[in-house]
Amino acid sequence: MIMDEKFHSARELYGYLLPALRTKKNEMHRRKYKDVTENDLWSYFCQYVWNKKVDLTIGEMVDDILNTEALEILLKKGKENETN
Repeated sequence: MIMDEKFHSARELYGYLLPALRTKKNEMHRRKYKDVTENDLWSYFCQYVWNKKVDLTIGEMVDDILNTEALEILLKKGKENETN
């Protein structure tokens, strides 16, 4: 994952992406997936999506957040819970 030059930390980038993460969380809550948090989503994208990409733009990251299927996220989250 490569951050834009204007972001000095992952925490700063998280804050910038938080509106998109909240939007996805709210969408998932409307679909009855109530146990998903913004942090769950952030972890999913950092571990499974963005770590494989280079030269990401903010637009691409927001697109990933808003267009990833809820089921795909939940399957990864479920696998993580099984191993913990």
